[in-house]
Order: sequence, then C-alpha cells, then structure tokens
Amino acid sequence: MIKRSQGSFLIVVLFSLFLLAGCYHATIDTGLAPGHKTVEMWKHSWIYGLVPPSVVEAQSECENGVARVETQQSFINGLVNVLTGGIYTPMTVIVTCAADDMSSAAVDSASVVIVPYGSDYEEIMDAFGQAADKAVAAEQPAYVQFKRDSL
Repeated sequence: MIKRSQGSFLIVVLFSLFLLAGCYHATIDTGLAPGHKTVEMWKHSWIYGLVPPSVVEAQSECENGVARVETQQSFINGLVNVLTGGIYTPMTVIVTCAADDMSSAAVDSASVVIVPYGSDYEEIMDAFGQAADKAVAAEQPAYVQFKRDSL
C-alpha cells in the first residue's frame, strides 16, 4: 500500500512529466538572410501526429523566399491535444520570410537585369544571357529580378 506522502509525490511527478512531455521546438534555416516579415499559423495533424499536417504554403506571403521555418508544440497546442484525447494534434508554425537582397546597397543597379512579369520563355532566356554577359564583363555576380506590376 502506498503511503499518503508517497502518493502525493507520485501525483506531482506524473503531473510534471505530463506538462513537460509534449512541448518541442524545431528550426530549419534555409541559408537566406531573414527579413522582417513573419507568418504564424496553426497546422493541423490528427491521431497524435500520425496523420501529418498539410504542407506549409508560404510562397504567396514571402516573395523573396523563406529564410526560416520554426515548428513547435506550445503549451496551448499540447492542452488542445490532451483535451481531444490525442485525436486532434495541432502545432504552431512560424515562417520568417527572406530579406530582399536587391534592396542591399552592395548590389550595383547596373548588375541587375529586370524581367517584367508575364515575359515569355525567350525573353527570360535573353535576360539570363544578359546577366551572364554582365557577370563575365564585371567579374562580379549579376542578378535577374522578376518584377510584378504594382496592383
């Protein structure tokens, strides 16, 4: 038979393990310089994560690409998981968009070839050819930038 003090201690230990067991945090860096824009969302998985969440679609939010993706199961996510008996297992995803490299003072505007939105294949290939010629002539990188018309 368990003594009263041992039972209380066991309850405290189990409760502490319960609180600490479900939280995690993972970060993926892509190597791009992070910008100032972040997008935070809940992704939905099911049955303790056996049915994974959908793919994070950040292209529409991050025009310059993604610099960092962080996934975590916060206390709130874990609480929702417990309240649903593990059937619904949410996680928080934070996407940090990449900085606009073209805004850097280190990029010479003469080394940038701009391709208007909606250009056809030949125009795009011509732009890359121009950029290659500029890079060889200047012995420095040249950039091809795709520009959308302002809405």
